[in-house]
Amino acid sequence: MSESRLVTVVIDAAGGDNAPNEVLAGVTLALAEDPSVHIILTGPADVVVPYAGASERVEAHPTTQVIEMDEHPANSVRTKKDSSIVVGCQLVKEGKADAFFSAGSTGACMAAATLIMGRIKAVQRPAIATVMPTAGPPTIMLDVGANADCKPEHLLQFAFMGAAYASVVLGVVGPRVALLNIGEEPTKGSMLAQESHQLMVARVPNFIGNIEGRDVLAGVTDVIVTDGFTGNVALKLLEGTSKILLAQVRDAITGSPVAKTAAAVLRPALNRLKERLDPDTYGGAPLLGVDGVCIIGHGSSEARAVSNAIRVAAQAGRGGLTDQIAQAIAEN
Repeated sequence: MSESRLVTVVIDAAGGDNAPNEVLAGVTLALAEDPSVHIILTGPADVVVPYAGASERVEAHPTTQVIEMDEHPANSVRTKKDSSIVVGCQLVKEGKADAFFSAGSTGACMAAATLIMGRIKAVQRPAIATVMPTAGPPTIMLDVGANADCKPEHLLQFAFMGAAYASVVLGVVGPRVALLNIGEEPTKGSMLAQESHQLMVARVPNFIGNIEGRDVLAGVTDVIVTDGFTGNVALKLLEGTSKILLAQVRDAITGSPVAKTAAAVLRPALNRLKERLDPDTYGGAPLLGVDGVCIIGHGSSEARAVSNAIRVAAQAGRGGLTDQIAQAIAEN
């Protein structure tokens, strides 16, 4: 399929609610879709060694520890040096891999990436970004949970990092950047929003100003910048709304014989809508600002989500995402 250069992605085979079966199934899908991707699997030897032995493009890197979802993120990273997450980040740090993916503990992934990969020079706060489906092309929103309290300088850097991601991974030329606020006017919102707006007007190329919550899915911008508290609330609200609406549509089209007949006609269009709204379509959320590519998946990730996350990780690695972010931060 792709004739791009070989890229190596480390996969945490022990991470997530459905590990290792769904993780390995996702790796199988990714290998079939991209002949130029090489996989390193971290996790228990009895899981990763047999799988790697059946593929020339998979390497096993057995580990003896697993960081559980309920463990303290930073403490577990410091004490479980041979965990699948810590070792995966270490392989990226050592240059043995281009990217890392895990559907395990989000906190542990953030801690490991920050402590082991380190931050890109001059980056003050790494941020979690997510791809949002819109009425048009998808939009990047960040931060969605890494930083509950932010300063204007942090949001300014988020703008540069989000624009780099939109360019490298989504192929957007000259990404438009907007600030999430409670009004479009520059003087609206908190002091954080007002001061961030001033900085972005002066320093962010293609900054289009403030947008409100109703515009998040409207497709009016390529990057939406906000603090991690607001971004996480907005993301969870949209995910919950999407699930409820899809469930109500399903109930409506199966509630009577007439509705079921109509549903047969509408099913292809409804399936396309579900595909657009499904988080699995985009695979995982990148932690931007660390000195390496780190993609964090949902704990409930199944094979399709894992495969898509590997695709995103490979694109970011091939496109030099880390270097692009470093350059943008250094120049601004």
